[in-house]
Amino acid sequence: MAALFCRTVNTTDTIAAITTAPGEAGIAVIRVSGKEALAIADAVFRGSGEAPSARSANTFVHGYVHPPKQSESDAADIDEVILLTYRAPHSYTREDVVEFQGHGGATSARRILRTLLDAGARLAEPGEFTRRAFLSGRIDLLQAEAVMDLIRARSDRAAVAAVEQLEGSLSRSFTDVYDRLIAVAADLEATLDFGEDELPAATMATLRNQLDAVKADLEELVATWDEGHLLREGATVVISGRPNVGKSTLLNALLGADRAIVTHQPGTTRDVLEEQLVLDGIPLRLIDTAGLRNADCDIEQEGIRRAHSQITSADINLCVIDGSETISDSERKHISVRDAEGCIVVMNKCDLGRRATDADFPELTTITCSLRDGVGVEELRQAISDKIGVTQSAPSHATISERHRLIVQCALNELNDVSRLLASDQDEFAVVAAGMIRTALEQLGEVTGRTYHAELLDNVFDRFCVGK
Repeated sequence: MAALFCRTVNTTDTIAAITTAPGEAGIAVIRVSGKEALAIADAVFRGSGEAPSARSANTFVHGYVHPPKQSESDAADIDEVILLTYRAPHSYTREDVVEFQGHGGATSARRILRTLLDAGARLAEPGEFTRRAFLSGRIDLLQAEAVMDLIRARSDRAAVAAVEQLEGSLSRSFTDVYDRLIAVAADLEATLDFGEDELPAATMATLRNQLDAVKADLEELVATWDEGHLLREGATVVISGRPNVGKSTLLNALLGADRAIVTHQPGTTRDVLEEQLVLDGIPLRLIDTAGLRNADCDIEQEGIRRAHSQITSADINLCVIDGSETISDSERKHISVRDAEGCIVVMNKCDLGRRATDADFPELTTITCSLRDGVGVEELRQAISDKIGVTQSAPSHATISERHRLIVQCALNELNDVSRLLASDQDEFAVVAAGMIRTALEQLGEVTGRTYHAELLDNVFDRFCVGK
Protein backbone atom coordinates (compact mmCIF):
# COMPACT_ATOMS: atom_id res chain seq x y z
CA MET A 1 0.00 0.00 0.00
CA ALA A 2 1.32 3.46 -0.92
CA ALA A 3 2.21 5.67 2.00
CA LEU A 4 0.01 8.71 2.62
CA PHE A 5 1.83 12.03 2.19
CA CYS A 6 1.06 14.69 4.79
CA ARG A 7 2.58 18.10 4.29
CA THR A 8 4.36 19.46 7.37
CA VAL A 9 3.70 23.16 7.97
CA ASN A 10 6.05 25.12 10.22
CA THR A 11 3.81 27.11 12.56
CA THR A 12 6.67 29.08 14.15
CA ASP A 13 7.67 30.98 11.02
CA THR A 14 6.42 34.47 10.31
CA ILE A 15 4.28 34.26 7.20
CA ALA A 16 3.09 36.79 4.63
CA ALA A 17 0.69 36.74 1.69
CA ILE A 18 -1.51 38.95 -0.46
CA THR A 19 -5.03 38.58 0.96
CA THR A 20 -7.01 40.39 -1.73
CA ALA A 21 -7.99 38.98 -5.11
CA PRO A 22 -5.73 39.66 -8.11
CA GLY A 23 -6.66 42.33 -10.60
CA GLU A 24 -7.35 46.05 -10.58
CA ALA A 25 -8.95 47.37 -7.39
CA GLY A 26 -8.91 50.32 -5.04
CA ILE A 27 -6.56 48.72 -2.54
CA ALA A 28 -4.52 45.56 -2.05
CA VAL A 29 -3.96 44.05 1.40
CA ILE A 30 -0.82 42.15 2.34
CA ARG A 31 -0.91 40.36 5.71
CA VAL A 32 2.02 39.35 7.92
CA SER A 33 1.55 37.04 10.94
CA GLY A 34 4.01 35.62 13.46
CA LYS A 35 6.43 36.49 16.20
CA GLU A 36 8.61 38.58 13.84
CA ALA A 37 5.72 40.46 12.22
CA LEU A 38 6.38 43.72 14.05
CA ALA A 39 10.15 43.54 13.55
CA ILE A 40 9.64 42.99 9.83
CA ALA A 41 7.26 45.96 9.75
CA ASP A 42 9.94 48.10 11.43
CA ALA A 43 12.41 47.08 8.73
CA VAL A 44 10.23 47.97 5.73
CA PHE A 45 7.93 50.78 6.89
CA ARG A 46 8.73 54.49 6.80
CA GLY A 47 6.31 56.89 8.45
CA SER A 48 6.08 59.69 10.96
CA GLY A 49 6.12 58.99 14.68
CA GLU A 50 6.92 55.72 16.42
CA ALA A 51 8.02 52.53 14.68
CA PRO A 52 5.29 49.89 14.19
CA SER A 53 6.63 47.74 17.05
CA ALA A 54 6.27 50.67 19.46
CA ARG A 55 2.70 51.50 18.52
CA SER A 56 -0.40 50.45 20.41
CA ALA A 57 -2.52 47.57 19.25
CA ASN A 58 -5.43 48.18 16.88
CA THR A 59 -3.94 51.36 15.41
CA PHE A 60 -3.20 52.42 11.87
CA VAL A 61 -0.71 54.85 10.40
CA HIS A 62 0.09 56.31 6.98
CA GLY A 63 3.51 55.79 5.47
CA TYR A 64 5.59 54.08 2.78
CA VAL A 65 7.05 50.62 2.19
CA HIS A 66 10.73 50.59 1.29
CA PRO A 67 13.30 47.79 0.85
CA PRO A 68 14.85 46.40 4.04
CA LYS A 69 17.71 48.54 5.26
CA GLN A 70 20.18 45.70 5.07
CA SER A 71 19.62 45.34 1.32
CA GLU A 72 18.93 48.77 -0.15
CA SER A 73 18.95 51.53 2.44
CA ASP A 74 18.74 54.33 -0.11
CA ALA A 75 16.36 52.65 -2.57
CA ALA A 76 13.13 54.29 -3.73
CA ASP A 77 9.91 53.58 -1.86
CA ILE A 78 7.82 50.61 -3.04
CA ASP A 79 4.33 52.01 -2.38
CA GLU A 80 2.31 54.38 -0.23
CA VAL A 81 0.38 52.37 2.38
CA ILE A 82 -1.74 52.33 5.49
CA LEU A 83 -0.26 50.02 8.14
CA LEU A 84 -2.55 48.30 10.67
CA THR A 85 -1.18 46.67 13.81
CA TYR A 86 -2.76 43.82 15.81
CA ARG A 87 -1.08 42.37 18.85
CA ALA A 88 -1.41 38.80 20.09
CA PRO A 89 -3.78 37.35 21.12
CA HIS A 90 -6.24 39.87 19.69
CA SER A 91 -5.83 39.05 16.00
CA TYR A 92 -7.15 36.63 13.40
CA THR A 93 -4.36 34.13 14.12
CA ARG A 94 -3.84 35.10 17.79
CA GLU A 95 -0.30 36.07 16.77
CA ASP A 96 1.16 39.50 16.16
CA VAL A 97 -0.28 40.60 12.82
CA VAL A 98 0.53 43.54 10.57
CA GLU A 99 -1.48 44.42 7.47
CA PHE A 100 -0.31 46.72 4.68
CA GLN A 101 -3.04 48.38 2.63
CA GLY A 102 -1.45 49.55 -0.59
CA HIS A 103 -2.72 50.55 -3.99
CA GLY A 104 -4.65 47.91 -5.87
CA GLY A 105 -3.22 46.02 -8.80
CA ALA A 106 -1.06 42.94 -9.11
CA THR A 107 2.28 44.68 -9.54
CA SER A 108 2.18 46.90 -6.46
CA ALA A 109 0.94 44.07 -4.21
CA ARG A 110 3.62 41.68 -5.48
CA ARG A 111 6.35 44.26 -4.89
CA ILE A 112 5.23 44.79 -1.28
CA LEU A 113 5.05 41.03 -0.71
CA ARG A 114 8.52 40.52 -2.21
CA THR A 115 9.86 43.22 0.13
CA LEU A 116 8.35 41.47 3.16
CA LEU A 117 9.85 38.14 2.10
CA ASP A 118 13.24 39.83 1.69
CA ALA A 119 12.87 41.13 5.25
CA GLY A 120 12.49 37.63 6.68
CA ALA A 121 8.88 36.49 6.21
CA ARG A 122 7.94 33.20 4.53
CA LEU A 123 5.25 32.96 1.86
CA ALA A 124 2.13 31.53 3.49
CA GLU A 125 0.72 28.17 2.43
CA PRO A 126 -2.92 27.95 1.24
CA GLY A 127 -5.21 28.58 4.22
CA GLU A 128 -2.30 28.96 6.63
CA PHE A 129 -3.66 32.06 8.38
CA THR A 130 -6.94 30.25 9.12
CA ARG A 131 -5.01 27.09 10.01
CA ARG A 132 -3.13 29.07 12.65
CA ALA A 133 -6.42 30.50 13.90
CA PHE A 134 -7.60 26.91 14.40
CA LEU A 135 -4.37 25.67 16.00
CA SER A 136 -4.38 28.63 18.40
CA GLY A 137 -7.93 27.75 19.52
CA ARG A 138 -9.60 30.91 18.25
CA ILE A 139 -11.94 28.87 16.02
CA ASP A 140 -12.72 25.19 15.62
CA LEU A 141 -12.57 23.19 12.40
CA LEU A 142 -16.25 23.75 11.59
CA GLN A 143 -15.78 27.50 11.84
CA ALA A 144 -12.62 27.31 9.74
CA GLU A 145 -14.54 25.52 6.99
CA ALA A 146 -17.27 28.16 7.25
CA VAL A 147 -14.69 30.77 6.25
CA MET A 148 -14.16 28.94 2.95
CA ASP A 149 -17.92 28.46 2.51
CA LEU A 150 -18.45 32.20 2.98
CA ILE A 151 -15.75 33.09 0.46
CA ARG A 152 -17.21 30.68 -2.10
CA ALA A 153 -20.89 31.48 -1.41
CA ARG A 154 -22.76 32.03 -4.69
CA SER A 155 -26.00 33.29 -3.15
CA ASP A 156 -27.24 35.31 -0.18
CA ARG A 157 -28.76 32.16 1.23
CA ALA A 158 -25.42 30.33 1.14
CA ALA A 159 -23.69 33.32 2.74
CA VAL A 160 -26.25 33.46 5.59
CA ALA A 161 -25.75 29.74 6.29
CA ALA A 162 -21.95 30.15 6.25
CA VAL A 163 -22.06 33.09 8.68
CA GLU A 164 -24.26 31.10 11.05
CA GLN A 165 -21.73 28.28 10.97
CA LEU A 166 -18.87 30.76 11.44
CA GLU A 167 -20.64 32.12 14.53
CA GLY A 168 -20.64 28.63 16.04
CA SER A 169 -24.19 27.33 15.56
CA LEU A 170 -23.13 23.99 14.09
CA SER A 171 -20.21 23.74 16.53
CA ARG A 172 -22.59 24.04 19.48
CA SER A 173 -24.78 21.26 18.10
CA PHE A 174 -21.83 18.90 17.68
CA THR A 175 -20.35 19.85 21.06
CA ASP A 176 -23.66 19.14 22.78
CA VAL A 177 -23.92 15.70 21.13
CA TYR A 178 -20.26 14.95 21.89
CA ASP A 179 -20.60 15.88 25.58
CA ARG A 180 -23.76 13.80 26.00
CA LEU A 181 -22.08 10.83 24.35
CA ILE A 182 -19.12 11.27 26.70
CA ALA A 183 -21.59 11.01 29.59
CA VAL A 184 -23.10 7.82 28.15
CA ALA A 185 -19.62 6.31 27.75
CA ALA A 186 -18.65 7.26 31.32
CA ASP A 187 -21.86 5.84 32.80
CA LEU A 188 -21.53 2.64 30.79
CA GLU A 189 -17.93 2.17 31.87
CA ALA A 190 -18.96 2.78 35.47
CA THR A 191 -21.35 -0.17 35.29
CA LEU A 192 -18.40 -2.47 34.60
CA ASP A 193 -17.33 -2.10 38.26
CA PHE A 194 -20.59 -3.57 39.52
CA GLY A 195 -22.02 -7.03 39.45
CA GLU A 196 -25.26 -7.72 37.60
CA ASP A 197 -27.25 -7.93 40.85
CA GLU A 198 -25.79 -4.67 42.18
CA LEU A 199 -27.04 -2.42 39.36
CA PRO A 200 -30.45 -0.73 39.64
CA ALA A 201 -32.90 -2.33 37.23
CA ALA A 202 -33.42 0.89 35.25
CA THR A 203 -29.73 1.68 34.70
CA MET A 204 -29.23 0.01 31.32
CA ALA A 205 -32.62 1.16 30.08
CA THR A 206 -31.67 4.75 30.92
CA LEU A 207 -28.37 4.40 29.05
CA ARG A 208 -30.14 3.00 26.01
CA ASN A 209 -32.58 5.94 26.02
CA GLN A 210 -29.74 8.44 26.30
CA LEU A 211 -27.92 6.74 23.44
CA ASP A 212 -31.07 6.78 21.30
CA ALA A 213 -31.44 10.53 21.92
CA VAL A 214 -27.84 11.12 20.79
CA LYS A 215 -28.40 9.04 17.66
CA ALA A 216 -31.60 10.96 16.85
CA ASP A 217 -29.74 14.28 17.03
CA LEU A 218 -26.96 12.94 14.81
CA GLU A 219 -29.53 11.78 12.27
CA GLU A 220 -31.06 15.27 12.29
CA LEU A 221 -27.64 16.71 11.51
CA VAL A 222 -27.19 14.22 8.64
CA ALA A 223 -30.58 15.34 7.28
CA THR A 224 -29.19 18.86 6.72
CA TRP A 225 -26.70 17.55 4.17
CA ASP A 226 -29.07 17.76 1.19
CA GLU A 227 -29.63 21.48 1.71
CA GLY A 228 -25.96 22.03 2.47
CA HIS A 229 -24.96 20.27 -0.74
CA LEU A 230 -27.29 22.51 -2.74
CA LEU A 231 -26.02 25.68 -1.06
CA ARG A 232 -22.36 24.76 -1.58
CA GLU A 233 -22.43 22.94 -4.91
CA GLY A 234 -25.71 24.02 -6.47
CA ALA A 235 -27.93 21.92 -8.73
CA THR A 236 -27.43 21.01 -12.38
CA VAL A 237 -30.44 21.73 -14.60
CA VAL A 238 -30.22 20.37 -18.15
CA ILE A 239 -32.50 21.51 -20.98
CA SER A 240 -33.07 18.76 -23.54
CA GLY A 241 -35.34 17.88 -26.45
CA ARG A 242 -35.63 17.75 -30.23
CA PRO A 243 -34.27 20.58 -32.38
CA ASN A 244 -36.44 23.72 -32.66
CA VAL A 245 -38.71 22.98 -29.70
CA GLY A 246 -37.47 26.07 -27.82
CA LYS A 247 -34.55 24.86 -25.67
CA SER A 248 -32.39 27.93 -26.28
CA THR A 249 -35.41 30.20 -25.91
CA LEU A 250 -36.02 28.58 -22.53
CA LEU A 251 -32.42 29.21 -21.45
CA ASN A 252 -32.75 32.88 -22.41
CA ALA A 253 -36.11 33.17 -20.64
CA LEU A 254 -34.80 31.75 -17.37
CA LEU A 255 -31.71 33.98 -17.50
CA GLY A 256 -33.62 37.05 -18.58
CA ALA A 257 -30.97 37.68 -21.26
CA ASP A 258 -30.25 36.65 -24.86
CA ARG A 259 -27.44 34.24 -24.10
CA ALA A 260 -28.16 31.50 -26.66
CA ILE A 261 -28.64 31.99 -30.40
CA VAL A 262 -32.24 31.32 -31.44
CA THR A 263 -33.08 30.62 -35.12
CA HIS A 264 -35.56 28.58 -37.11
CA GLN A 265 -32.72 26.45 -38.48
CA PRO A 266 -32.44 23.06 -36.72
CA GLY A 267 -29.13 22.14 -35.11
CA THR A 268 -28.07 25.68 -34.16
CA THR A 269 -26.82 24.50 -30.75
CA ARG A 270 -24.06 21.96 -31.37
CA ASP A 271 -22.27 22.05 -28.04
CA VAL A 272 -23.10 22.32 -24.37
CA LEU A 273 -23.87 25.92 -23.34
CA GLU A 274 -23.63 26.53 -19.60
CA GLU A 275 -24.76 29.53 -17.52
CA GLN A 276 -25.18 30.27 -13.80
CA LEU A 277 -28.49 31.24 -12.19
CA VAL A 278 -29.51 31.74 -8.55
CA LEU A 279 -33.09 30.61 -7.93
CA ASP A 280 -34.62 31.03 -4.46
CA GLY A 281 -31.14 31.28 -2.99
CA ILE A 282 -29.85 28.11 -4.66
CA PRO A 283 -27.13 28.35 -7.35
CA LEU A 284 -28.04 26.49 -10.54
CA ARG A 285 -25.93 25.34 -13.48
CA LEU A 286 -28.23 25.83 -16.46
CA ILE A 287 -27.10 23.72 -19.41
CA ASP A 288 -28.53 24.05 -22.90
CA THR A 289 -27.83 21.02 -25.10
CA ALA A 290 -27.85 20.06 -28.75
CA GLY A 291 -31.16 18.92 -30.21
CA LEU A 292 -31.69 15.16 -30.01
CA ARG A 293 -32.05 13.64 -33.47
CA ASN A 294 -30.26 11.41 -35.98
CA ALA A 295 -27.60 13.73 -37.42
CA ASP A 296 -25.16 13.20 -40.29
CA CYS A 297 -22.75 15.97 -39.30
CA ASP A 298 -19.85 14.75 -37.13
CA ILE A 299 -19.85 17.99 -35.10
CA GLU A 300 -23.56 17.74 -34.35
CA GLN A 301 -23.20 14.07 -33.45
CA GLU A 302 -20.56 14.98 -30.88
CA GLY A 303 -22.89 17.66 -29.51
CA ILE A 304 -25.67 15.10 -29.15
CA ARG A 305 -23.31 12.69 -27.40
CA ARG A 306 -22.39 15.43 -24.93
CA ALA A 307 -26.08 16.22 -24.47
CA HIS A 308 -26.83 12.63 -23.43
CA SER A 309 -23.89 12.73 -21.00
CA GLN A 310 -25.22 15.89 -19.34
CA ILE A 311 -28.78 14.56 -19.21
CA THR A 312 -27.64 11.42 -17.41
CA SER A 313 -25.84 13.34 -14.65
CA ALA A 314 -28.36 16.17 -14.19
CA ASP A 315 -30.21 16.87 -10.95
CA ILE A 316 -33.18 18.18 -12.93
CA ASN A 317 -34.10 17.53 -16.57
CA LEU A 318 -36.21 20.10 -18.38
CA CYS A 319 -37.58 18.01 -21.26
CA VAL A 320 -38.88 20.53 -23.81
CA ILE A 321 -41.46 19.48 -26.39
CA ASP A 322 -43.51 21.34 -29.00
CA GLY A 323 -46.95 21.20 -27.38
CA SER A 324 -48.63 22.21 -30.64
CA GLU A 325 -47.55 18.94 -32.29
CA THR A 326 -48.24 15.30 -31.62
CA ILE A 327 -45.61 13.77 -29.34
CA SER A 328 -43.20 11.59 -31.29
CA ASP A 329 -42.15 8.09 -30.26
CA SER A 330 -38.55 9.28 -29.78
CA GLU A 331 -39.74 12.01 -27.42
CA ARG A 332 -41.83 9.56 -25.41
CA LYS A 333 -38.82 7.25 -25.15
CA HIS A 334 -36.51 10.10 -24.11
CA ILE A 335 -38.91 11.29 -21.41
CA SER A 336 -39.93 7.84 -20.20
CA VAL A 337 -36.43 6.94 -19.01
CA ARG A 338 -36.11 10.13 -16.95
CA ASP A 339 -36.45 9.98 -13.19
CA ALA A 340 -39.90 11.34 -12.32
CA GLU A 341 -38.55 13.15 -9.26
CA GLY A 342 -36.05 15.08 -11.35
CA CYS A 343 -37.98 15.61 -14.58
CA ILE A 344 -40.16 18.51 -15.74
CA VAL A 345 -41.89 18.34 -19.12
CA VAL A 346 -42.03 21.81 -20.69
CA MET A 347 -44.84 21.96 -23.27
CA ASN A 348 -43.82 24.96 -25.33
CA LYS A 349 -45.59 26.84 -28.15
CA CYS A 350 -49.00 26.63 -26.51
CA ASP A 351 -49.92 29.81 -28.44
CA LEU A 352 -49.99 27.68 -31.61
CA GLY A 353 -52.59 25.26 -30.22
CA ARG A 354 -52.51 22.20 -27.99
CA ARG A 355 -52.00 18.65 -29.23
CA ALA A 356 -49.97 17.52 -26.20
CA THR A 357 -51.61 17.55 -22.77
CA ASP A 358 -50.78 16.77 -19.15
CA ALA A 359 -52.52 13.42 -19.61
CA ASP A 360 -49.69 12.31 -21.89
CA PHE A 361 -47.36 12.26 -18.88
CA PRO A 362 -49.56 11.56 -15.84
CA GLU A 363 -46.66 10.72 -13.52
CA LEU A 364 -44.52 13.75 -14.39
CA THR A 365 -44.60 17.45 -13.62
CA THR A 366 -45.73 19.32 -16.73
CA ILE A 367 -45.67 23.06 -17.42
CA THR A 368 -47.51 24.61 -20.39
CA CYS A 369 -45.58 27.55 -21.89
CA SER A 370 -45.27 30.00 -24.69
CA LEU A 371 -41.65 30.87 -24.12
CA ARG A 372 -41.57 33.37 -26.96
CA ASP A 373 -44.20 35.42 -25.11
CA GLY A 374 -42.94 34.66 -21.60
CA VAL A 375 -46.05 32.66 -20.71
CA GLY A 376 -45.44 29.96 -18.10
CA VAL A 377 -41.88 31.00 -17.21
CA GLU A 378 -42.72 31.90 -13.60
CA GLU A 379 -44.64 28.65 -13.18
CA LEU A 380 -41.59 26.79 -14.48
CA ARG A 381 -39.32 28.62 -12.02
CA GLN A 382 -41.61 27.54 -9.19
CA ALA A 383 -41.63 23.95 -10.45
CA ILE A 384 -37.81 23.91 -10.44
CA SER A 385 -37.79 25.29 -6.86
CA ASP A 386 -40.24 22.59 -5.80
CA LYS A 387 -38.04 19.90 -7.32
CA ILE A 388 -34.99 21.28 -5.53
CA GLY A 389 -36.94 21.13 -2.28
CA VAL A 390 -35.76 24.39 -0.72
CA THR A 391 -38.06 27.41 -0.81
CA GLN A 392 -37.12 31.05 -0.38
CA SER A 393 -39.38 31.35 2.69
CA ALA A 394 -37.49 28.62 4.57
CA PRO A 395 -34.86 30.11 6.91
CA SER A 396 -31.21 29.55 6.03
CA HIS A 397 -29.20 27.71 8.66
CA ALA A 398 -25.83 26.07 9.07
CA THR A 399 -25.66 22.68 7.35
CA ILE A 400 -23.17 19.85 7.32
CA SER A 401 -20.81 19.23 4.41
CA GLU A 402 -19.87 15.97 2.70
CA ARG A 403 -16.87 15.60 5.03
CA HIS A 404 -19.10 15.92 8.08
CA ARG A 405 -21.74 13.58 6.67
CA LEU A 406 -19.26 10.76 6.08
CA ILE A 407 -17.84 11.10 9.60
CA VAL A 408 -21.24 11.26 11.29
CA GLN A 409 -22.48 8.25 9.31
CA CYS A 410 -19.48 6.21 10.47
CA ALA A 411 -20.18 7.24 14.06
CA LEU A 412 -23.85 6.33 13.69
CA ASN A 413 -22.90 2.88 12.40
CA GLU A 414 -20.82 2.35 15.54
CA LEU A 415 -23.62 3.57 17.79
CA ASN A 416 -26.21 1.39 16.07
CA ASP A 417 -24.01 -1.60 16.82
CA VAL A 418 -23.74 -0.40 20.43
CA SER A 419 -27.55 -0.28 20.68
CA ARG A 420 -27.81 -3.87 19.49
CA LEU A 421 -25.23 -5.01 22.03
CA LEU A 422 -26.93 -3.20 24.91
CA ALA A 423 -30.31 -4.59 23.90
CA SER A 424 -28.97 -8.10 24.52
CA ASP A 425 -28.59 -7.33 28.27
CA GLN A 426 -25.44 -9.46 28.42
CA ASP A 427 -22.74 -8.09 30.69
CA GLU A 428 -19.86 -9.35 28.58
CA PHE A 429 -20.96 -7.09 25.73
CA ALA A 430 -20.76 -3.93 27.83
CA VAL A 431 -16.98 -3.76 27.55
CA VAL A 432 -17.16 -4.03 23.76
CA ALA A 433 -19.94 -1.44 23.62
CA ALA A 434 -17.93 1.02 25.71
CA GLY A 435 -15.00 0.68 23.32
CA MET A 436 -17.25 1.27 20.32
CA ILE A 437 -18.62 4.46 21.87
CA ARG A 438 -15.06 5.69 22.33
CA THR A 439 -14.43 4.99 18.64
CA ALA A 440 -17.53 7.00 17.73
CA LEU A 441 -16.30 9.85 19.94
CA GLU A 442 -12.94 9.90 18.17
CA GLN A 443 -14.74 10.06 14.84
CA LEU A 444 -17.05 12.89 15.92
CA GLY A 445 -14.05 14.76 17.31
CA GLU A 446 -12.73 15.09 13.76
CA VAL A 447 -15.76 17.20 12.80
CA THR A 448 -14.91 20.08 15.14
CA GLY A 449 -11.20 19.33 15.42
CA ARG A 450 -11.20 18.01 18.99
CA THR A 451 -9.17 15.21 17.47
CA TYR A 452 -7.17 15.76 14.29
CA HIS A 453 -4.09 14.68 12.37
CA ALA A 454 -1.91 16.34 9.77
CA GLU A 455 -3.66 14.67 6.83
CA LEU A 456 -7.06 15.94 8.01
CA LEU A 457 -5.80 19.52 8.30
CA ASP A 458 -4.12 19.31 4.90
CA ASN A 459 -7.38 18.13 3.33
CA VAL A 460 -9.33 20.99 4.90
CA PHE A 461 -6.95 23.92 4.46
CA ASP A 462 -5.49 23.03 1.06
CA ARG A 463 -8.88 24.04 -0.39
CA PHE A 464 -8.27 27.60 0.80
CA CYS A 465 -6.62 30.32 -1.24
CA VAL A 466 -3.21 31.66 -0.32
CA GLY A 467 -3.77 34.65 1.95
CA LYS A 468 -6.71 33.32 3.97
